[in-house]
Amino acid sequence: MEFSAAGNEPPVLRETGQAADSGGKPAGEAAVDTAEAVSNSPVLDAVARAGFAVMALLHVVIGAIAVALVLGAPGQADPSGAIEQLAANPWGPAVMWAGFVGCAGLSLWQLCEATLRARRLPRGQRVGKLISSGFLAIAYGSIGLSFAGFAIGQPGDSGDSTRDFSTAVVHSPFGVPFLIGLGLTIIGIGIYFIVKGFGKKFKEELHHFEGTRRGRLVSAFGVWGHTAKGAALILTGLLFVIAAATNNPESSRGLDGSLKALRDHPFGPYLLLAIGAGFIAYGVFALVRARFGRM
Repeated sequence: MEFSAAGNEPPVLRETGQAADSGGKPAGEAAVDTAEAVSNSPVLDAVARAGFAVMALLHVVIGAIAVALVLGAPGQADPSGAIEQLAANPWGPAVMWAGFVGCAGLSLWQLCEATLRARRLPRGQRVGKLISSGFLAIAYGSIGLSFAGFAIGQPGDSGDSTRDFSTAVVHSPFGVPFLIGLGLTIIGIGIYFIVKGFGKKFKEELHHFEGTRRGRLVSAFGVWGHTAKGAALILTGLLFVIAAATNNPESSRGLDGSLKALRDHPFGPYLLLAIGAGFIAYGVFALVRARFGRM
């Protein structure tokens, strides 16, 4: 049932009982449209691009730490270790807060991708976008909190956090199947990155240099970088599965633990060197994407 109104009478009321705006839309839908318009603002776009640049820098630093590990230098090849390196300079506090703002903005942008901007997609694509962009929103938000922790003098260790998380999950009901599922999910994401790299699907995000010499160089960085990141994620996922299968949470220590585990194998140092260099390549690609990529 629907009641129409004219002049200064109350707005249209539909069966849902929602008020409508002057265009005839329910008030709730109009509010969501307004929120979507705000999410497309140049300000959020600029902050999200800054967040992509921050993530690019972190990948370069993680790659450099991984290469240094091959040479016997100490270090923690994960986001916490990279943030610690960035914090250890005279501009550390300013860099930490800038990193927090950039990652928070990127997390919000991904959240809008998962919800507001995906609501008109077909159901299957909408669910896929909710999962992929929602996962990224959580990941970027977590890294942003790490920046904030270093900024206020309360740094965290992602390797210890991963181990503690695995310990808590393993000793909870249905913890082992959950941890195995999490490991397999991370492995799946790693395979996705490798397929994306070899298939050059990242070109959908970056058309600025298409058909140019620079474009071929950026493409090479993209292939190498995505493949290396995918390989690192597969190793990380395997450690989660092993931790669950052996009931040994100590074996799951995140990205840093998975990369350091390579050093104990005959060809491990060479693989670690290739992955480290690949992370640097991914960082260079991500920096170009931050500046010229399609948002």
